[in-house]
Amino acid sequence: MLQVPFIREHKDLVIARLAKRNIDASKMIDDVIGLDEDRRRMQTELDNTLAELNTLSKEIGGLYKSGEVEKANLLKKKTSQLKEQTKELNESLNATVEALSELLYKIPNVPNEIVPSGNTDEDNEEVYREGDIPVLHEGALPHWELAKKYDIIDFELGNKITGAGFPVYKGKGARLQRALIAYFLDKNTAAGYTEYQLPHLVNEASGFGTGQLPDKEGQMYHVTEDNLYLIPTAEVPGTNIFRDTLLNENDLPIAITGYTPCFRREAGSYGAHVRGLNRLHQFDKVEILRVEHPSQSYNALDGMVNHVKSILQDLKLPYRILRLCGGDLGFTSALTYDFEVFSTAQDRWLEISSVSNFETFQANRLKLRFKNNNGKNELAHTLNGSALALPRVLAGILENYQTEDGILIPEALQSYTGFSKIN
Repeated sequence: MLQVPFIREHKDLVIARLAKRNIDASKMIDDVIGLDEDRRRMQTELDNTLAELNTLSKEIGGLYKSGEVEKANLLKKKTSQLKEQTKELNESLNATVEALSELLYKIPNVPNEIVPSGNTDEDNEEVYREGDIPVLHEGALPHWELAKKYDIIDFELGNKITGAGFPVYKGKGARLQRALIAYFLDKNTAAGYTEYQLPHLVNEASGFGTGQLPDKEGQMYHVTEDNLYLIPTAEVPGTNIFRDTLLNENDLPIAITGYTPCFRREAGSYGAHVRGLNRLHQFDKVEILRVEHPSQSYNALDGMVNHVKSILQDLKLPYRILRLCGGDLGFTSALTYDFEVFSTAQDRWLEISSVSNFETFQANRLKLRFKNNNGKNELAHTLNGSALALPRVLAGILENYQTEDGILIPEALQSYTGFSKIN
C-alpha cells in the first residue's frame, strides 16, 4: 500500500509511474489527497473540541468547589453539546479513514524508474541469456508424452482423484521432484537463507498483508467455513511472519527460505501451451524472502537474481532473464525479473521464477518497521523470489535431457536422486 505522505509529496511522479501500468491514476490520486485533507481537517476539529471539553470539565469542577453551581450547570449543558459534536466528528473521521484505506488498497505499487512501459508480456525486456539450447534427436517428445512413456507422472490419475491441474508423480518422477526440493533448499541455506516450514493456509489478514487480497481473491482457494485461504505461494505465510513487527536496524537483513505446495484456482486457457506441467492448480515451489534496509534492497535484489542464476547454471539449463514491463508487473511489485527456461521439445520459453522488490508497499500493509540508528521507526523493504518453481524446471529437465534411450539426470541432482538416468 502506498503511503499518503509519499503520494502528497510526489503526486506527479506517482501518476507518471502508474501510467507505465497503463493506469490513468489522476482521479484516484486526487481522491486520496482530498480524503486525506478531509481526515486532517476532521482530526484537527476533533482535537480542538476534545481540548475545549477538557478545559470546560476542569472549569466546572472549580465552579462547583467555589459554590457557583448555577454557572457550573450552564457550562455542563455546553459540554453535553460538545460531547455530541465529538461523537459525530468521530463517526465522520472513522468513515473518512475507512474510505481512504479502501481506496489505497486498490492502487498498485509505483513501478521503479527502470521498468519499461508496455501492455503485455510481449513488451518485457530481455536483459540476460545464458546456456546453449541442445539439439535433440529426431522424434524427441514434449514432457507430457515423456511422463507417460516412462510412467513418472500421471495426469489422468490426478484428474480422476481431484481434477485437471493436479498431477500424480510416480516412481523416479516422485524421487526427482523430491530431489529438486532438497537441492533448492540446500542451495538457499548455503547462501545464508534460514529454512522455515510454513503453514499452507493463511487467514484474511495475511492475504491483505502481502497484497493477494483484495487483488487476487478470485485466484485463491477459499475455505469459507473457517475463512482461510490456501496459499498461492510461500511468499504469503513467509512474509507475514513479520506482520506487526518492529525490528532493530541491526536485525537487518533477514533472509528466509521455505518449500510449500502452492494452490491457484486460475489455470489459464486450453491448448498445448498449458498442457502437462506448464500450468497447474497445485504445484511445488521453493521460495526465498528478504527483509531489507531501504538503502540496500536493490543490491539485495541483484544478489537474489545472481543466486537464481547459479542454480540454473548448476542444472545446465538454457535460460533468459526478463525485466517485466509495467503492463505485466504484479500488483505489489516495484520491479520484477522473470527467469525463463527454454523447452527444446516445445520450442518455447517457460517461466520458472519471478524475483521482485516490493519496496515499502507490503511493509506498509504489514506494519513491518524497524527502529533506525536515530531511534525513528521506518518501514522496511520486502523482496521475494522463486528458487525455484518446480513444474517447469522439471519439464525443462525432462525435455532438454532426453535421449533416444532415456532421460539423463543433471549431475548436480544425482546425489539427491540416487540415479543418473530414467529409462
